[in-house]
Amino acid sequence: MILLRPSLRRLGPPREGFLVCSRCLLRPNRSYAPSAARSFFSFSRLQSSIAGSPQASSSLNKSYFSANQGVGVSERKDGLFSSLPPTNAADPISSLSENKTKPGPIASELDRSELPHRRRKRLKEESGGNNAEEPVIPPDASAQLSSLSSALPATSLRRKLAAYLALTKPRLSFLIILTTTSAYGMYPISSLLTLDPSMAPLPTLSTSTLTFLYLTVGTFLSSCSANTLNMIFEPKYDALMSRTRNRPLVRGLVSRRAAVLFAIATAASGLGLLYFGTNPTVTALSAANICLYAFVYTPLKRVHVINTWVGAIVGGIPPLMGWVAAAGQTATTGHDTWRDMLFSEESIGGWLLGAVLFAWQFPHFNALSHTIREEYKNAGYKMLCWTNPARNARVALRYSILMFPISIGLWWVGVMGHGFLVGSTIANGWLVKEAYRFWQHQGANGTARGLFWASIWQLPVLLIGGLVTKKGLWDGVWRNAFGLPEEEEDDYVYYDEEETEDALNQNSASSHSTAVSRSATSV
Repeated sequence: MILLRPSLRRLGPPREGFLVCSRCLLRPNRSYAPSAARSFFSFSRLQSSIAGSPQASSSLNKSYFSANQGVGVSERKDGLFSSLPPTNAADPISSLSENKTKPGPIASELDRSELPHRRRKRLKEESGGNNAEEPVIPPDASAQLSSLSSALPATSLRRKLAAYLALTKPRLSFLIILTTTSAYGMYPISSLLTLDPSMAPLPTLSTSTLTFLYLTVGTFLSSCSANTLNMIFEPKYDALMSRTRNRPLVRGLVSRRAAVLFAIATAASGLGLLYFGTNPTVTALSAANICLYAFVYTPLKRVHVINTWVGAIVGGIPPLMGWVAAAGQTATTGHDTWRDMLFSEESIGGWLLGAVLFAWQFPHFNALSHTIREEYKNAGYKMLCWTNPARNARVALRYSILMFPISIGLWWVGVMGHGFLVGSTIANGWLVKEAYRFWQHQGANGTARGLFWASIWQLPVLLIGGLVTKKGLWDGVWRNAFGLPEEEEDDYVYYDEEETEDALNQNSASSHSTAVSRSATSV
């Protein structure tokens, strides 16, 4: 064995001796002149040998690797050996770089036989990196608006508008509008299909459109008020979580006094529009939802895990609002009470739509909260995701399965057509599949992310599918397309008992007077 001079040290670290087997350099069947030796140890030849080309593999004879196998720091003799990598590794370059940074012994027997990428994977699994969840929460709209607001000049109008819009949680408010207006459109009233002004008890086109606008704007403003109150009550806790630390009150973009005034103004205007544009029952439901979200759900988050069920009730009220708004237009007497709108036979569809949103909250929120469970724990929020992770997964699976009977119920009561059964079964099946994987793996292996995105897409499929497959919507199109005759409908005649009795009395009086006159004439 000989020690190469510095000009031939190509594989070893700088300023360190490197030992090479003399048989590789002085074999009888090859002439290793200094130029050939330099070519042998040049970087280009080494790189081509690693790439596995036939010409290069012939240059790197196996006898070299077998002669130096197992040489390491622990085998140094007379100070001649330096950091020699395990030569039976598949990637000499990676072995050099990794062993160069390793303290102590070069590598264990396991490191010599492992491929570099498998070693990295093993170390990642040992350190728990395999269970670390990737972030699944899309960028928060309030955080984006807060960042936009802070980047604008302090006197800019856009800065103030962006900050106040961030208080409203735009994405959540849009979801509430979607569920409210979808329920309004699913109400089974023929006037919204035929729009026949000759039907006196039913609304015309202008009435329906105006009511829809009042309902949409009023619901949005009421939601803005509830979300603003939620931010007012917990800025110091929002500052502890990466998901909420960019909210406008935390960053000081809006003062607390201005936020309170904004919440009061949006609540008053939203409830006023609902009262004058829809009916008092819708207004009462909206006011109850503001109080439930701001004054019950928000403080309960730091007290007990039951807060998730209270929040689900808050999510289930907007569809009921849309249903009652449509029911108020078709009141038979024009002055139906809140009992008639909420607890009559016609209100079953609205309760079922509210049940859809109630059940949907659990797979959606339980998957979302699982990814940031440590932040909820550090902030002091009592959530199942960290207090009882196993129950968190069971609850998500349980309410995902509940979607099936609720969807079938909408078809059973005559709100949806047959097509809704097909679409809802596919969407609910996908949700249950992801919820089962979430329960099976306890949120690991990307199952929390899968359930979160399944819930994001499942709800619009149900709502839009319900509007498209609404019962009776395609009956006229089907008849016109195939030339089928119109179905005969029984004429509906409304009788007022008092008016009927008066008419009968008048008829009897007129008959009596006619008989008297005839007898007088005959005399």
